[in-house]
Amino acid sequence: MEFQVDGGTSEGYLTRPSENSGPGVLVLPAWWGLGEQIRSVADRLAEEGFVVLAPDVYRGETALGADEGLKLAEALPADRAAGDLTGAASYLSGAVGGPIGVLGFGLGGSLALWAAGLSDDVVSAVAFYPLVPWQPAAPDWSAFGGTAAVVHAADEDAATTGPELELAKKAVEQAGGEFTVYEYPGTKRGFYNDDRTDSYDHRSATTAWARSLELLRRTS
Repeated sequence: MEFQVDGGTSEGYLTRPSENSGPGVLVLPAWWGLGEQIRSVADRLAEEGFVVLAPDVYRGETALGADEGLKLAEALPADRAAGDLTGAASYLSGAVGGPIGVLGFGLGGSLALWAAGLSDDVVSAVAFYPLVPWQPAAPDWSAFGGTAAVVHAADEDAATTGPELELAKKAVEQAGGEFTVYEYPGTKRGFYNDDRTDSYDHRSATTAWARSLELLRRTS
């Protein structure tokens, strides 16, 4: 489906629960792009009662390997990404008639936190092992008043276990928001992705998913 962005349109994958209505959640992909695994996450959320939009921030491109994914992530224009995030949030909020949550993985985790500061339509953010330092742009923590964020950090991933998380937590709480970090012992980046046998951890993925649903249901 298409939604309006500054100066034109962008596309995304939209899925709804059987009741055809519910709270809204954006799903943002890791640097692989909008592939089958992210569509399956969107479908899982729809089965839980959410109306879900996964915007295609790469505009039709997907990565087959880590090197290609890194190139796509590094080439992602920050201004275009910001427009896609705010446009997708505005569309979904209008479709469900209220504020929405956003959930992302890796690069998408960073984008989820960024979106929460960019759009007043976003009231909660779930970030699975976001890239730290924050990419492609730094979230505005001062804009997190009334916003709740959860970060799922992989224990063996230096990108989500550094001091930036503690600094972000303090800044968000000073702004009047919530920022909770969960660390999962013995896990690697990608522990939720059941397509990646080298990093998938069923127990941690199950726990992180339950915590994510709790936040999204509480805030949407």
